Amino acid sequence: MGPNEAQERAIKHGDGPCMVLAGPGSGKTYTIARRTQYLIEHYKVRPEEILVITFTRAASREMKERFQGYTKGKNYPVTFGTFHGVYFGILKWAYRLTSDNILTEEEKYQLIRQILAMPEIGFEPELSDEKEEIRDLITEIGNVKNRGISIEKYESIRYGVVFTRIYKTYEKQRKLMRKIDFDDMLLLCYDLFRRRPDILEQWQKRFRYILIDEFQDVNRIQYEVVRMLAMPENNLFVVGDDDQSIYHFRGASPEIMLGFGEDYPETETILLDVNYRSSRNIVNGALRVISNNSRRYKKKLVTSGDKGACIHVQEVKDAKEESKYLIDKIREAEKEGIPHSDMAVLYRTANDARVMMETLLEYQIPFQAKESIQNIYDHFIARNLISYVRLALGERDRRLFLDVMNAPVRYISRDSLENAVVSFEDIRCFYMDKSWMLDRIDQFEWDLSMMEGQTPYAAIQYIRKHIGYDDYLKEYARERRISEEDLFTVLTEIQEKAKDYSDMQEWLDYIERYSAALLGQKSRQSGRNDGVWLMTMHGAKGLEFDTVFMIQCNEGVIPYKKAKLDAELEEERRMFYVAMTRAKRKLIISYAKMKNGKDLDPSRFVDELLHSR
Repeated sequence: MGPNEAQERAIKHGDGPCMVLAGPGSGKTYTIARRTQYLIEHYKVRPEEILVITFTRAASREMKERFQGYTKGKNYPVTFGTFHGVYFGILKWAYRLTSDNILTEEEKYQLIRQILAMPEIGFEPELSDEKEEIRDLITEIGNVKNRGISIEKYESIRYGVVFTRIYKTYEKQRKLMRKIDFDDMLLLCYDLFRRRPDILEQWQKRFRYILIDEFQDVNRIQYEVVRMLAMPENNLFVVGDDDQSIYHFRGASPEIMLGFGEDYPETETILLDVNYRSSRNIVNGALRVISNNSRRYKKKLVTSGDKGACIHVQEVKDAKEESKYLIDKIREAEKEGIPHSDMAVLYRTANDARVMMETLLEYQIPFQAKESIQNIYDHFIARNLISYVRLALGERDRRLFLDVMNAPVRYISRDSLENAVVSFEDIRCFYMDKSWMLDRIDQFEWDLSMMEGQTPYAAIQYIRKHIGYDDYLKEYARERRISEEDLFTVLTEIQEKAKDYSDMQEWLDYIERYSAALLGQKSRQSGRNDGVWLMTMHGAKGLEFDTVFMIQCNEGVIPYKKAKLDAELEEERRMFYVAMTRAKRKLIISYAKMKNGKDLDPSRFVDELLHSR
């Protein structure tokens, strides 16, 4: 099949800047690969002078393979690469860098970990998950660099001055190691081209035609380097969709794409307006939602296929009912012959998938998670509750005492736990001369005896209200300046799940089974591709599935509760749009009426879908 009219215009565009607005499923990879071929075979451009930039190595490989397929293996020496790969090639040439000069992700992780342990940094962990905390810090460091912001002028909303100390120490240590990280490549290239116009001119002559995929995801530094590289001819061919710009946390900004015509007034703008992926109902529904964004290029999209099934919006009582509803729908799709790998469950954050994952494990439906989903029973709150319950059942392991003896604070010292198996009598002997401590120890033992024979739900309620765990968590959140609400969400979720079990041992057995099944699932997943996909809306970008389930579509979830500014809300809407347009044939959107005993509202984006203007 040949190109449609808009694709043909883009493929045959001559010299000068061109911006191709490529809606979801509109064949942008085809268009870029065919244009590259057309430049060589019709405009007689030397292949060595063409640079095709993508955002991932996988996308670069796919683009190159597609191009080689169209050119029937003629092996034209076109440069296909990522921003980092291309810029590293330039730095390698200018500074004789090798891969040994690159700070690997593992080295970066360990370096940040060491810095956080330095007393002079004054770091107080916000999250119980160290890995997630370090990943967040690495992302924020990259964000500062990608935006070209001076650390002296940057203020971290989350970590304040502590972040500045972390950043400066990281930079100092990195330089002592004689290493650069991926984000430094962009800055070094930018500085090189500004300082050395002679070197810039050499690369301008080398790459006279530049094509960029996923242009909506570029950050400011990437864009400025490309602009310098494209001069003076400005043969810049950019392809993207401002409605799919969802990486603000990495420094990407739709404003760059929206301002492209101002930067290049002679730009030819082409809209790829045919969606070859989704049914008409899905495309029209997605457009109803995204049209509520004010800062965007207005687009009318058509579909190559038929009207298709209506988008189904389902109200459910809670996450548990939602997951059971999805199991029924997955079973229906199975009967229609849809393979599990062509179904996807999409959600805003990985935490929103926990109940769904439990239910899939329970019903033994194979699944594959694109991103890591944390086991809630690894959370420190779960560890505390489990330790209390085990102590109430008569276990006396030293590690159980260490977990909870000061949650809430009882001023019991580690030194009082001399043996691997602890007795309350031994602790009393240690504090024999402190009557006020003896009262605390008696109360601790009394509380454990009161929990005996209770249901898991009642035991957790006793821990929370009578032992004072709720007050302890509030103080914990206050001291560490972290979200009290997030901690109580975890606590309540664990307690709600405990309702399913009538005695404490049964609940503990379930936790062991669930944790083992989750570990087994992770080990089986490597190398497999036959399960229902679980992934965040971010992770789904660029993918497509026959059937898509969007879960937990509630206010505070999507849009995320921390999104307050208009720009943040518009990005959340773009994320919803991206999720909707992953579906080819069937799209089911669900929202819950209740979570952890609290009423919930459906997402405003669901209202926009159902009540078009």
